[in-house]
Amino acid sequence: MSLNPTISKKEEIIFTPNENAKKLFQVIYHEKNKVLEDDDDAPKIKVSELISRLSFYYEKIRNSVDYKEEYLLRKNAILRNLKRQIIIEGSLKTVNVDVEELAKNLLVELIRAGYLPNNKLPEAKIGEIAAAISKYLKLRSLGLLKIADEKVRDKIDKWIFTLAAAEIEDRLNDNPVMQTAISNIYELLSGNIVLPNGSAYQADREIQIYLGIHRIFMKFDNDMLELLLVKYYSANWSKASEQEIKYLADRLEAMKSEVDAQMNHPLAAQVNKIIKRYAVYFMILNDVVSDDPVGVYESFKDDPKAFPRLIKKFTQKRYHEAKIKLRRAAVRSIIYIFLTKMVLAFILEVPFTLWLGEVLNYNSLAINIIFPPLLLFIIVLFTRMPSEANTQKIVQGVEEIVFKEKERKEPIVLRQPVKRRPGVNAVFAVIYAVTFFITFGLVIYILDKIQFTFVSIIIFLFFLTLVSFFSLRIRKVAREMYIVEKRENIFSFIIDFFYIPIIEVGKWLNEKFSRINFFVFVLDFIIEAPFKIFVDIAEDWTKYVKERKEEIM
Repeated sequence: MSLNPTISKKEEIIFTPNENAKKLFQVIYHEKNKVLEDDDDAPKIKVSELISRLSFYYEKIRNSVDYKEEYLLRKNAILRNLKRQIIIEGSLKTVNVDVEELAKNLLVELIRAGYLPNNKLPEAKIGEIAAAISKYLKLRSLGLLKIADEKVRDKIDKWIFTLAAAEIEDRLNDNPVMQTAISNIYELLSGNIVLPNGSAYQADREIQIYLGIHRIFMKFDNDMLELLLVKYYSANWSKASEQEIKYLADRLEAMKSEVDAQMNHPLAAQVNKIIKRYAVYFMILNDVVSDDPVGVYESFKDDPKAFPRLIKKFTQKRYHEAKIKLRRAAVRSIIYIFLTKMVLAFILEVPFTLWLGEVLNYNSLAINIIFPPLLLFIIVLFTRMPSEANTQKIVQGVEEIVFKEKERKEPIVLRQPVKRRPGVNAVFAVIYAVTFFITFGLVIYILDKIQFTFVSIIIFLFFLTLVSFFSLRIRKVAREMYIVEKRENIFSFIIDFFYIPIIEVGKWLNEKFSRINFFVFVLDFIIEAPFKIFVDIAEDWTKYVKERKEEIM
């Protein structure tokens, strides 16, 4: 593929791609057309397709009762597997630990559950994952002994597990194209984003940009971002020696404090807002180039108008995909709420109503059943996709990151974060409390007027707040593609003024109830371990039968 376009003699203005754009084209072209190395003889991790279906469907059921974003499911499955093998099954309490067996079991279970392809992953990957697990087991055994406070020790113990899961996920997610895109975004924004003179946060600017890129563009959760910070503060952590593991074990609490400070940095909100725009630009660019690297590159000189048309085409495709994801997320939310919250609530509603001596109101019961999915359906129905102005802004943004002639000339200057005075915060807190009581008071007043019992009102409020919170989460899918900010009006301001307290309570309830999810407890602590043993035995049996069949033939 030629990367040196000549200037055309046509009248149209020809734009020249910059070096970073060329590099991205080259990497995508290479990944799209690379010839697979002749490693067919290298042993692969293979599981029974028939038996794997059991694990696959079990994982689907498990994810239905523990709502998480789809892109986090594999990482959470890794974390769950590590905890089960190390803590619940107690398989690592001995001194001589077979981490190779643990790593193999982990990868096999991920393949069975559909998180990794079958018969594609080389067995050499077992040793790589085993080395990572061994590192964190050593860190755990050395570090926890030095922490006297039990609560702090438990907190650090959980943190070590999340770091281990994040590193394993990172090792299973090697993507040269995305790494090149990350490098390009970082180089672009670190050169453009500046702080006011004399800012106290100059030293944190670059790490906040790097974190923001992974948070927005790669959709890293807090666990994976914290691993990035550990690697930042311990440069050789990926291949840490015994000495480096011991050094980190001696200062685990201090490291956690440093990581927390960066995770809650005052600059994060401003940086994330800027990165959000550029993440969309690079996402669309990847889509456009991946479809036809050579054709797109040659269009720069052959047909200058073709590139903007392609950007619009793939932007519209992303809008359509966002619609599908929005609906799928809504269905998953309803299933999750129904299975984990609604069933228990309605099991309790009838006996509690009778126990309190109140008359059972079948109308309120019907409303409480119909209302949650109906509200979520209405919210999804009225969630609009971005406008044509948004698409045009994306076209301009993609051209900015690709062509030398359209590169940004002015720096992006961040504001110095300013803390509100305590008196102002106190006034706002009072206003917010008044809004809270007005909002819930009005809802309770209306429900009381239509003959809702005390228990029915509690259940209605419970699902109103939860569904409102989940609607905000799933609408993020559509909001990811927004570049042009939605203009606020008096109507939207009033709705937000009274709706935010409802969402706030929903968030609090979700966090509290997710910790006491009865169905997750049953699946993780009672069903999963024996189920996995059954699957292992079933797979061994199928291998045995296959061996006997081959002997006979």
